[in-house]
Amino acid sequence: MTASPRLDERSKHFRRVIVRVLQKARRGHVGAAFSLIEILRVLYDDVLCFNPQNPRWTGRDRCILSKGHGCLALYAILADKGYFPETELERFCAPDGILGGHPEAGKVPGVEASTGALGHGLPIGLGMALHLRIAKSDSRVFVILGDGECNEGSVWEAAMCAGKHGLTNLTAIVDYNKHQSYASTREVQDLEPFADKWRSFGFGVREVDGHDVPALRVALATPFVEGKPSALICHTIKGKGAKFAENNMKWHHKNKVTDQEVDALLAAIEEA
Repeated sequence: MTASPRLDERSKHFRRVIVRVLQKARRGHVGAAFSLIEILRVLYDDVLCFNPQNPRWTGRDRCILSKGHGCLALYAILADKGYFPETELERFCAPDGILGGHPEAGKVPGVEASTGALGHGLPIGLGMALHLRIAKSDSRVFVILGDGECNEGSVWEAAMCAGKHGLTNLTAIVDYNKHQSYASTREVQDLEPFADKWRSFGFGVREVDGHDVPALRVALATPFVEGKPSALICHTIKGKGAKFAENNMKWHHKNKVTDQEVDALLAAIEEA
């Protein structure tokens, strides 16, 4: 993959929003959120059909953030789209707020499934996709997985079933930043040959720079292969947008975030 393009103003904006949330809460999964922003941004800006005034509208597309610890990116996007007031972001992880450290369906408008226990999102999305096909709906289901999450057997059980049923309305998107909570995915449990694994389970597969907004728009516009579910492998950088936090496991989850760290993050974002 060639070097990712520089971040545009909208991508920087969402990173600033996340940093301001960190400044209030003093904690959060920074690396996971920063690697997700362009993926979520393109989905909600350009791909998904939804209605923030009626989050349970039956004609909507479904988007499940299976790697629930990346929720700060999702919350920033949902607030931007009007699912809840942006002031709610100031109460992230607060006793009187609705936004927890992992997203909760039924509590946070726009959240389709409660996630955080990894490996659950694709099985849930599989069920939704089967239901939508039976209901003869044109809606699509998108499930965003972490690469470390793909160590879970439930991911591959769901993939096998999706391939069997030829669920063209289901797209698995992997945030492939090559790191998980404490080390690289290569060290913990190597996923390669990753694309071939998805193909062997009956998916149409594409690979893309997960920070390249135009490339993501093209990749996500339509299903990849008629009669097959889709898998989009997004090559990303954990912590993208703050050089000192990129691929730095100290920033996977950060506790006791200081004002100095906030200032450093904001300055780094301007240079990204």
